[in-house]
Amino acid sequence: MVSREDMLSRAARMRREPTEPEKWLWRCLSGSKLGGLKFRRQATIGNRIVDFFCPSKGLIVEVDGNTHDREADGALDRKMARQYGYATIRITNEDIRTNMDGVLQHIETQAARLADRWPHPNPSSDGERL
Repeated sequence: MVSREDMLSRAARMRREPTEPEKWLWRCLSGSKLGGLKFRRQATIGNRIVDFFCPSKGLIVEVDGNTHDREADGALDRKMARQYGYATIRITNEDIRTNMDGVLQHIETQAARLADRWPHPNPSSDGERL
């Protein structure tokens, strides 16, 4: 089992050295550019590092290259759903290269289907928070 410290170090290294498709997708997700959603890059969840994570929706976005094992990836995705209640979207490098608009639409649509994981306070009429 990899230590938490080693996992965080690996995630930091992955943030410094992303693949080109990950860089392109991050440019579209960072700064709440996609529907106001906030994403984290190379987030560590339990003993797994995920490419992108939207905590408010519990949505993981994984970018898969040619070496990914669909069966193993599916098992990891089901484990995330079981352990944490997080949904996972898998997108290929090729999808990002050839259809970024479609990728962004897919992420936004999937996020819209998920409930907010925590309530947002609403200001009352006199400006105080409820």
